[in-house]
Amino acid sequence: MTPDPALIRKTLKEFFGYDTFKTDQEQIIRHLIGGGDAFVLMPTGGGKSLCYQLPALMMEGTAIIISPLIALMKNQVDLLRGFVSGDGSIAHFLNSSLTRQQIDEVCEDLLAGRTKLLYVAPESLTKEENIQLLREVRISFYAVDEAHCISEWGHDFRPEYRRIRALVEQIGRAPIIALTATATPKVQSDILKNLGIPDAAVFKSSFNRPNLYYEIRDKVEPEKDLIRFIRQHAGKSGIIYCLSRKKVEEMAELLCINGIKALPYHAGLDAKVRAENQDRFLMEEVQVIVATIAFGMGIDKPDIRFVIHYDIPKSIESYYQETGRAGRDGQEGLCIAYYSYKDIQKLEKFMQGKPVAEQEISRQLLSEVLAYAESSQCRRKLLLNYFGEDYTEENCGCCDNCVRPKPTFDGRKEMQLVIRLIEALPEHFKLDHLACILAGVSNSLIKSYKHDELEFFGAGKPRSDKFWCTVIHQGLIAHLLSKEIETYGLIHVTDLGRKFLAEPWELRLVEDRVFAGSSEDEELDEEATAAAAAMKAGGAGDPILLAMLKDLRKDLGKRLKLQPWIIFGDPALEDMSILYPVTFEELKNCQGVGEGKARKFGAEFIKLIQKYVDENEIERPDDFVVKSTPNKSAAKVAIIQSIDRRMSLEDIADARGLDMDELLGEIEAIVSSGTKLNLDYYIEENLDEDIVEDIYRYFKEEATSDDVQAAIDALGPDYYESEVRLVRLKFLCEIAS
Repeated sequence: MTPDPALIRKTLKEFFGYDTFKTDQEQIIRHLIGGGDAFVLMPTGGGKSLCYQLPALMMEGTAIIISPLIALMKNQVDLLRGFVSGDGSIAHFLNSSLTRQQIDEVCEDLLAGRTKLLYVAPESLTKEENIQLLREVRISFYAVDEAHCISEWGHDFRPEYRRIRALVEQIGRAPIIALTATATPKVQSDILKNLGIPDAAVFKSSFNRPNLYYEIRDKVEPEKDLIRFIRQHAGKSGIIYCLSRKKVEEMAELLCINGIKALPYHAGLDAKVRAENQDRFLMEEVQVIVATIAFGMGIDKPDIRFVIHYDIPKSIESYYQETGRAGRDGQEGLCIAYYSYKDIQKLEKFMQGKPVAEQEISRQLLSEVLAYAESSQCRRKLLLNYFGEDYTEENCGCCDNCVRPKPTFDGRKEMQLVIRLIEALPEHFKLDHLACILAGVSNSLIKSYKHDELEFFGAGKPRSDKFWCTVIHQGLIAHLLSKEIETYGLIHVTDLGRKFLAEPWELRLVEDRVFAGSSEDEELDEEATAAAAAMKAGGAGDPILLAMLKDLRKDLGKRLKLQPWIIFGDPALEDMSILYPVTFEELKNCQGVGEGKARKFGAEFIKLIQKYVDENEIERPDDFVVKSTPNKSAAKVAIIQSIDRRMSLEDIADARGLDMDELLGEIEAIVSSGTKLNLDYYIEENLDEDIVEDIYRYFKEEATSDDVQAAIDALGPDYYESEVRLVRLKFLCEIAS
């Protein structure tokens, strides 16, 4: 089938209510409709499901969606059925939860060609009766969701997933699209190989989060350091991750004793208690959640300002996912991890008793964490390199190694020594083995290969094996060395490395990592905050006033039963702490504060600021006269008047020469400037009452911001973007303005 771009966009709008695609969605969809295999690596929230749902609706036949989660299948099917009124046959799922009668109904719809998407668990796909059924159905393509489950190197390996390719051959070959939110190059290679699609088009989104600050701290008196850090960031929300439930409980209790409002969250708690604790965190009744990895997967709080790992995580993938919960609004996000080599040894002990293959994989994943923790390279560069992405900047300016760079030296001789050793060995070995040879560290493996008899044994003394691990790791970052994909962890020399050996160029390497002592911790905190702040727009205000304003916002939110962001967003409070507004006119000059919001919520804030200014004899800035709310243009006035006359939005758009998207943008600008509009007449006539109620309830009770895309992601594709935007406007005019 030749993809028609116009038809694709029409289907996007007609079925899903979106006007535009995200990132690579359109290219992926066109490639799949054109009959090509694809591998899609797209972070959570990037819109992976649309990449197979839309093509399935457009292509002839039925798309087979292989998914590991039964609950997720039902949810997806319900959403898809909502696209076509009264048509329950457009999507089905086939799994062990169905009765015989329900299975017969699914079979009837499939054979009649009425079903466009069939969700099936890999276990159900292996049943002979299902294989025979699907052999009689025209298959448009296969979508393998959560594709990392295929790989033993993935963080959620499922053996059943490795049979998918054989089942495809039995049923009948069709294009295959594999999708996942996280996969290293090794996992990606494993997925492509196992599915038999080595030539699939690969679509990747960037893993870089430029507003996050990364830091590793030595685990010396961590409780004391952690409490001091949180106190320095009073009023800011944060998550602390611990590996054990016991430590979660102890840490939450310790924080509370020290005057920090904190709650625990782990799988051992009653479901109701977990939900209550999460809600209290979202409502800012507590500052900190202390959690195991059970917390955070569905959290959509945009203003989490710090994520602390009390225990070093088991893999870089876990670390990346968990730190990614900080700073989702693009502002400050501090990611601190405490590291002790004893923790690594403890995790290695946990591996004992597990199958040898599983132990080996866990050990390799842990070695990556160790290399990251001990490296003096740019943290951002290391993280992105782990996921197969190059970061070309020399200094990211937002990690401890870049903010406080370690002493460097010209390491060409050291790197040449590493390369000569690797080239001299008849077999390939792992990083730590090579480091031990150079440092002259003997162990049973070294002796078994008689590597303690090599001329290279001890050639790197008096440097430690940790130093040589760092050198080798930096060689990987510089692409002078590579890790073999098929036998994970074995080190090879690249063509570039051989060129370097023949004609070496200056190579700046760093000394052994030295952790800052406790006397330097406060300075590190200040630098971390400054570095993260430098990565976002805006300037620093009066921190004491800002804390008072946040307390007032929280108190007002409780009284009005509104989430704090609805009253005033963080940018508004930050402006207040800089400009010290003491009149309603001055308050309107702060970001996101229109006439309505100023009048509705501003009185107590103005009173607080006036009192603070008087008591502290503060000279307020004189630049209020420079800032002013722009006058409404004649076009905006005409739109306001038309809405007052209850004209249909379509007629208003036609009269102004706008499309509906542009008109909604104009209306949103009018409302954000503080003008209230009554769109009820249009909403009541054009939107289903239940849909309005659902969207309105979301903004009032669940939303952590008024972001439209976040609302669409949370509500699901059952709601058109135009519906969400209209109800958002209604909500802002009635509640939040």
